Amino acid sequence: MFAKVNHARTADAVVDQIELLILNGVLRPADRLPPERELADLVDVSRPILREALKTLEERGLVVSRQGGGTYVADLTGSVFSEALVDLIARHPAAIEDYLDFRSDIEGLAAAKAAARSTAADHALLTRIVEAMAAAFEAEDHEAEARLDVEFHQAIGEAAHNMILLHTLRACYRLLETGVYFSQQKLFRHPGAREALLDQHRAILARVTAGDSEGARRAAEAHIAFVRRALREAGQEGTRSALSNLRLDQRIASLPKPRRAKAKSTAKPAAARQT
Repeated sequence: MFAKVNHARTADAVVDQIELLILNGVLRPADRLPPERELADLVDVSRPILREALKTLEERGLVVSRQGGGTYVADLTGSVFSEALVDLIARHPAAIEDYLDFRSDIEGLAAAKAAARSTAADHALLTRIVEAMAAAFEAEDHEAEARLDVEFHQAIGEAAHNMILLHTLRACYRLLETGVYFSQQKLFRHPGAREALLDQHRAILARVTAGDSEGARRAAEAHIAFVRRALREAGQEGTRSALSNLRLDQRIASLPKPRRAKAKSTAKPAAARQT
């Protein structure tokens, strides 16, 4: 990942290299940089020069240092949607329609670009993720399925090889991870949803690896259309269930209690006992 730097520039060259790794999505938020001694060897600079570079990166808000715990890539995506905005959205669930509209457009674009620009390494990563999704599906590990779902779409964004698109998608999925718009676990409980979602991710993968931009776009848009429909149906089912429970609680007390049936005697008639 790291390369030796041009010693004519020293600290600036180290800063540039790490900035590009962050910008291109190679280094992700919360990723830990190698220990100081190891990183200095990798980029072939002295430790004082490396410290100067890390200080510059920290001043720019790109990395954070933890006392005795190393240096980590900062959470850059959080600044796109402030906490106040996320809370505001959470109080107005109708925003899910706008969110899904946005995802349909941006994921269709990302899939199309991934089909046109992705490399063999991108294909290998996407294939591994889908294989892991299939394993989680077989194991009925819903938590892993939800995590890998987000990982797959982030990898599609990376395979599109567009820096702005990549970080926009990450901001989009941050909201998905927080459950502001909907719970993936709720979606997975919808009948047939888990199998359908796995098939849809396989379809996107197939179009991307085939280099079919238009097919990849359609597959991504069909995936979001299914999510929209399944969430709507799950919501309707939840509403019906809640209303039914309210009716039960309201009316059960006014209904007469069922009479207990008298136990049938198993004693035989006297004549039968004498024979």
